[in-house]
Amino acid sequence: MLENMNEKCAVVGIFGHEEASKLAYFSLHSLQHRGQEAAGISASDGKKLRTIKDRGLVTQVFDQEKLSTLSGRSAVGHTRYSTAGDDSILDAQPVFARYDLGEMAIVHNGNLTNAKEVRDALIEKGAIFQTFMDTENLIHLIAKSSKEKLLDRIIDAVQRIEGAFSLVFLSRTKMFAMRDRFGFRPLSLGRLQNGGYVVASETCAFDLIGAEFIRDVEPGELLIFEEDKAPQSIKIFKPEPKRCIFEYVYFARPDSNVFGQSVYEARKNMGRELAAIKPVEADMVVPVPDGGVPAAIGYAQASGIPYEMGIMRNHYVGRTFIEPTQEMRDLKVKMKLSPMVDLIKGKSLVVVDDSIVRGTTSRRIVRMLKEAGAKEVHMRISSPPTTDPCFYGVDTPDKEKLIASNMSVEEICEYIEADSLAYLSEDALLRSVNAQNESYCTACFTGKYIV
Repeated sequence: MLENMNEKCAVVGIFGHEEASKLAYFSLHSLQHRGQEAAGISASDGKKLRTIKDRGLVTQVFDQEKLSTLSGRSAVGHTRYSTAGDDSILDAQPVFARYDLGEMAIVHNGNLTNAKEVRDALIEKGAIFQTFMDTENLIHLIAKSSKEKLLDRIIDAVQRIEGAFSLVFLSRTKMFAMRDRFGFRPLSLGRLQNGGYVVASETCAFDLIGAEFIRDVEPGELLIFEEDKAPQSIKIFKPEPKRCIFEYVYFARPDSNVFGQSVYEARKNMGRELAAIKPVEADMVVPVPDGGVPAAIGYAQASGIPYEMGIMRNHYVGRTFIEPTQEMRDLKVKMKLSPMVDLIKGKSLVVVDDSIVRGTTSRRIVRMLKEAGAKEVHMRISSPPTTDPCFYGVDTPDKEKLIASNMSVEEICEYIEADSLAYLSEDALLRSVNAQNESYCTACFTGKYIV
């Protein structure tokens, strides 16, 4: 269970459908797991863009009345995870602006590594920023470009930014979708039943709205959507694939296909690999829900140890406003996760989770299981130790707060009070996703940054 490590957002674009904003709404509902702090949709009727965004879940921000005001055949949407202390509504997306060519809305998943340099240069030239988002840089770069056409301005702008970005731009009559040359963050293209198109961070969004998956947007590729035309493709950058491995470990929904592979099967493969290289004698395999479930199934299948839901999760626990004392933190874990006492009492457990970040939640889980009567708790983690922060669109604690940066596996095992602890190796993780090391970014495990 990832503690204080979150995907920052999800993006969706709908083009060529009479109820584009409604399809964007349902798509965002499928992508809610990628961000729960804010949501927004911009829609175009061909003459004007209208935008609604606010803090909260998709179902809290939108209702039938609000969606009815977002008329038009094209729309872009966004769900956002914001870092602590940065919850301004101004920092919700889409980012909307009026400029000399008309109106534009942008949604962005990722993180621009040269955002400060670009921002400072723009401010020196008189730009006035309303948010702290790196995405706003693109609005200013496009507005200040000397190119005559919007397409050329977008190309000009993206050639001045670096880092991770899956972007969708919406003007009054066109939509544009693009991934950075590394393809850090996912973005897929689908066809709507009426012949229109959809792009989204994950394919699970297609399933809900009945869209047909066509392909992934390629790293470095820009797609252009116009009425009564097939999407036009332009290769802006030479692709240098370095896709985020953590999409498979944690971020993506299990029913999505990401980077050309089933997330569910990849996570089961991780569990199988873990059982092969880190076996242990036990009575049952127990997942930490929900992230550890597919890997635990794979571990059970490969080891022959029975799989049991020894921990139940309450999905209706949100943030608490109680003073965060140690006692209250322990109570909050118990509010979210409950042990099946009659099932686990007196048993040796293999407890499978996707990762350990700070270690505090893992320790509370181990304590909870032992207090419920578990004889032994053997922790198995379906990813390598997370030793380094991410700068490509993931909200990660500083390096000094990552437990694997400061402790050995043996020391972490002692800290979380488990009977044993083992992680998946980097090689085994890459085997799980049928990949070669050079095609994925593993900086969070290695500290070897791409940009």
